[in-house]
Amino acid sequence: MKKKQIAILGSTGSIGTQALQVIEEHGNLYEVYCLTANNKAELLAEQARKFKPAAVVIANEGRYEQLKQLLSDLPDIKVYAGAKALDDIVEAGPIDMVLTAMVGFAGLSPTIHAIKARKTICLANKETLVVAGELICQLAHQYRAPILPVDSEHSAIFQSLVGEDGNEIEKILLTASGGPFRLMTREQLQTVTKADALRHPTWDMGAKITIDSATMMNKGFEVIEAKWLFGVEASQIQVLVHPQSIVHSAVQFRDGSVKAQLGVPDMRLPIQYAFSFPQRLPLSSERLNLFSHPLEFFEPDLNKFRCLALAFEAIRQGGNMPCIVNAANEIVNRAFLEDRCSFLQMSDVIEKTMQRVAFDKSPSYDTYVQTDAEARRIAGELIA
Repeated sequence: MKKKQIAILGSTGSIGTQALQVIEEHGNLYEVYCLTANNKAELLAEQARKFKPAAVVIANEGRYEQLKQLLSDLPDIKVYAGAKALDDIVEAGPIDMVLTAMVGFAGLSPTIHAIKARKTICLANKETLVVAGELICQLAHQYRAPILPVDSEHSAIFQSLVGEDGNEIEKILLTASGGPFRLMTREQLQTVTKADALRHPTWDMGAKITIDSATMMNKGFEVIEAKWLFGVEASQIQVLVHPQSIVHSAVQFRDGSVKAQLGVPDMRLPIQYAFSFPQRLPLSSERLNLFSHPLEFFEPDLNKFRCLALAFEAIRQGGNMPCIVNAANEIVNRAFLEDRCSFLQMSDVIEKTMQRVAFDKSPSYDTYVQTDAEARRIAGELIA
């Protein structure tokens, strides 16, 4: 059987490295066609040596010569650099699937190019649907490009809907770990540090997503994603704080029945399911033992975690407002990691940016690009 050719956008990050583990475990089914990274030239070169892709792309053009030198003895691997190279490579004819594991707004353009090239999209880049959900869904329908969710929560919803074609969703139950600050008061949050925020209780993720989890903006983004992926309104999505991260999410149907997907916290499972859908392949992972795990659920505190409330407000307004929230969040997230912004200041800056950036109810792609730039500028000024 012909192996599926996979392009991994963001191969040096948490999702990308785990995706390579899945490919390695099922080398008879999958082959890496392309690997990309933003800055980590050394790790990208190391991955290229192991998986022998046809091409590698480093987004930061300043690292191109370094990467080319690191792979100079492997002339069969083509080396490219820059944003346009990312857009171009996903259109390559042999590619069957594109795993979009890049972080941030930068993932939007190559995802659009992959959709227009009719590739199957394994979506791990939240910002694509957060920023431009309506546009992405329209393009996916137009070019008949399947979008398979990789986030554990959306994969759980997707898995719960298999076999339920035509059955109306009454409610989506989107679970959240609550992050490291679940039990803290708002007063205590005034003095937390990035080191505190980076200690996630259940998941091993990159720094940006870990901070977003601590503020619960990550969950707000997932609410926006769920709206577009599953065709529901925000009012049909309920966030449940579930510290054990065993129930990855659930769907409630109009007869009151609830279907959920459970498992140990292991991102390889949703990655592999997206690759193999509709089949389930063996996975060498820990098995869930329900006797050793209590299952607890709590309502999120929207006064304490203002970012989640702001995400719901962005959905309510629609248009380019989610794009504004995403851009401001990327700025404050980086500022917090660089000790230029306090934990609680992040939501304050995002809210003020939402009030100042020009609102557009029916944005085009160009509007999203302009909105992103304007929101970043304003958020940066508010921090400075």
